[in-house]
Amino acid sequence: MKLVAAYNGTDESKLALDLAKKHAKIFNAKLLVISSSEGGKGEKPEEIIRIERELDQIKEDLQREGIDGEVDQLARGLSPGEDLVMFAEENDIDQIYVGIRKKSRTSKLILGSTAQYIILKAKCPVTSVK
Repeated sequence: MKLVAAYNGTDESKLALDLAKKHAKIFNAKLLVISSSEGGKGEKPEEIIRIERELDQIKEDLQREGIDGEVDQLARGLSPGEDLVMFAEENDIDQIYVGIRKKSRTSKLILGSTAQYIILKAKCPVTSVK
């Protein structure tokens, strides 16, 4: 069994990661912690470095907790939602964990929602955590 935790450093993504870690232990599953950005000129170098550091710490935590896991930062020119759904399909993922934050209907319409995209488009089950 393979699980994915979508990670972007927010409190919500940390909660999703915590639940994914618990389930990985219970089901003896492999946990892949994935961060995604579109890449290119729009990305801030300090943000990329921050996520890399956090992923390194998460990898150490997984090893210390005895969880079979990997971390990866994707930048394939896709939106994070599209990237995570594609990654899940390419890697035969059984479950995705994603943090959600409450947004007004207007902000969802204007800004879109990575979590909403994943929930609607993923071919595997998605657990949302808030």
